[in-house]
Amino acid sequence: MKIRIKFTKTGPVKYVGHLDMLRYFQKLVRRAEIDICYSSGFNPHQKMSFAAPLGVGMAGEGEYVDIEVHTATSSEQAVQALNGASVEGIEIKSFKKLPDNILNAMSSVAAADYFVKYRDGYEPDFSLYEEFEKFMSEKVIKIEKETKKSTTVLDIKPLIYEYKYGCDKDFLSLPENKDGVVLKLAAGSVNNLKPSLVFTAFYRFLEKDIPESALDITRIEVYGAEETGEKTKFVSLDDFGENIV
Repeated sequence: MKIRIKFTKTGPVKYVGHLDMLRYFQKLVRRAEIDICYSSGFNPHQKMSFAAPLGVGMAGEGEYVDIEVHTATSSEQAVQALNGASVEGIEIKSFKKLPDNILNAMSSVAAADYFVKYRDGYEPDFSLYEEFEKFMSEKVIKIEKETKKSTTVLDIKPLIYEYKYGCDKDFLSLPENKDGVVLKLAAGSVNNLKPSLVFTAFYRFLEKDIPESALDITRIEVYGAEETGEKTKFVSLDDFGENIV
């Protein structure tokens, strides 16, 4: 049985790297007595796949990990067991059964929402909303993107699917100050745009240098894609599963 777990990563644990998160979840499912499947062979490991690893220092309100289990209790009981064995900052939000033919979380990712605000003491000396509107009115937004082997010039404008100001969603872990920009950006193995790269391009447009550590970034949600005619519809990874009753 394929299971998708949605969780948060906030507070001090946002500074924990991906490999340590992987090891943490391996221990968490054992402590919660989840009947997880193991691979065969000389060195068996838990069947577990994260959707899109967070960068160190970035918080997450809608993170995902897929596992395979032999048997499962109800979603409600599983969430309670996992949260009872978890630590502050990592809260399990849902535990859902996936269709057998669905791609794993990592392969499903197509887009993500990010909330970008300035840290206290780093507020800009210009109107963020006015200047960001001018920036987004550009027909082409070029930026140099470094890969392991080379540096390429990329037009990131088509990879910015939506943007808006402020954060009107009810996320309890987000700071009280809602001033900032929400960006829906391309994500996944084919196209992947980081919010920090968008703001690097923004500051180059302003002919300014972005102060180091100025931005506080939270990933709000991760989406898969559904093709509906000529238009692509983004669907929360959580909505691909069903609660177990």
